[in-house]
Amino acid sequence: MASVIAVVGRPNVGKSTLFNALTRTRRALVADVPGLTRDRQYGTAQLGGREFIVVDTGGLTDLEAPLDEQMARQTDIAIDEADAVLVLVDARDGLMPADTAVIERLRRHGRPFRVVVNKTDGLDPDIATAEFHGLAAADPIPISAAHHRGLRSIAEAVTAMLSPDEASDRPGTRVSPATAGGIRVAVVGRPNVGKSTLINRLLGEDRMLASDQPGTTRDAVEVPFERDGHAYTLIDTAGLRRRARVSETIEKFSALKTLEAIRAAHVVVLVLDARQGLAEQDQHVVGHALDAGRALVVAVNKWDGLDADTKRQVRRDHDRRFGFLDFAETRYISALHGTGVGELMGAVRHAWAAASRDLSTHELTRVLEDAVAAHQPPLVGGGRVKLRYAHQGGSNPPAIIIHGSRVGRLPNAYRRYLENTFRRVFSLQGTPIRIEFRAGANPFAGRARGSGAKKKGTRAKRKSASRSKARTRRG
Repeated sequence: MASVIAVVGRPNVGKSTLFNALTRTRRALVADVPGLTRDRQYGTAQLGGREFIVVDTGGLTDLEAPLDEQMARQTDIAIDEADAVLVLVDARDGLMPADTAVIERLRRHGRPFRVVVNKTDGLDPDIATAEFHGLAAADPIPISAAHHRGLRSIAEAVTAMLSPDEASDRPGTRVSPATAGGIRVAVVGRPNVGKSTLINRLLGEDRMLASDQPGTTRDAVEVPFERDGHAYTLIDTAGLRRRARVSETIEKFSALKTLEAIRAAHVVVLVLDARQGLAEQDQHVVGHALDAGRALVVAVNKWDGLDADTKRQVRRDHDRRFGFLDFAETRYISALHGTGVGELMGAVRHAWAAASRDLSTHELTRVLEDAVAAHQPPLVGGGRVKLRYAHQGGSNPPAIIIHGSRVGRLPNAYRRYLENTFRRVFSLQGTPIRIEFRAGANPFAGRARGSGAKKKGTRAKRKSASRSKARTRRG
């Protein structure tokens, strides 16, 4: 297994920027705002010819904000998982009491560490690192994470801290993000509907920060895990709101990360709040999943404790507002207490199987012919639309291409009829279907024009010959 390197430090010293530089990705959300990172973020890096798992962590602080204690607990878990730790400090701010507190906290864990002095671009390295020499026995490493400077020194330091054959066997490193596969599941919804609580319930641990405060999750955090012999990668996302209500820069970045997570997912789990009631905002969220063509499972959360009348009202609202999602399976759950959560991943597997299914041209054409025989396309403009054959044009979502003539005039009702027929016959529940109609060119069109021109030329020649004969007789 790959060794684990944790990146820790006080807020706003550039931990997420260093994480992105080491992993050569843009997975961690970066902005000039303290406390932006809250949950642990994992990625892989190649350092000194070896592969490592790098862990980004939230900033350690002594402030008594509602989430500070949870963030500190997440950082402690990352340190316990790690084989070595990089302690990041800010050269421009100089040595701060919070930096010393981070070092003291780290020493209690007993992990090997190196002090890394960030933001040294434009500064003399010796002067920039001078006041940090007292934090550890080894010399501080000057870098500029934003400009990818000093990463080779970090690679050498990490390699020196670990023996060449050392591999972590701690519980938190059993699944490497580089090798984790399975179904990618993005958990989405508006703020404070219980997305992080649901992921924690599935994992069986407090992996994600969860609270009653809306907007707790800011980044899209991927967590590989296994359940019942099946591999998954869960993606916790920030809550989505209507664009008109999004004003803060952080929330705009978080929304973009959520949309990226939806596009990168195989299946989207839409979490709704039964106690708050279904809102137009929920339709806005699901619209993003449908635009991306992703398989979908609906989870109506906070179902426990509702009386029978309220449950009936929620079901009626769901049918009324989400009638266009009749293809998606709906589960009524309680993420906090675990009710119905076990069945949720079964619905995810069924949705992904439908979205990724291969459909043969022969079967698709046979179903098309049967559908046309049972219900002929209507007459349009004095002629009937003809549908000849069908084949698959892609998957996730399944794309079916139907060839015929005059297909541009096919009514929407008949298009829905064909979609429902394909869904029923091939058991494509859980995924949208995209049907494309293509009109084939008339193979006789060019020949007919050529034939007409030939006939016209023949008639002209006959007329010219007749005129010549008439002139001869008169002469």
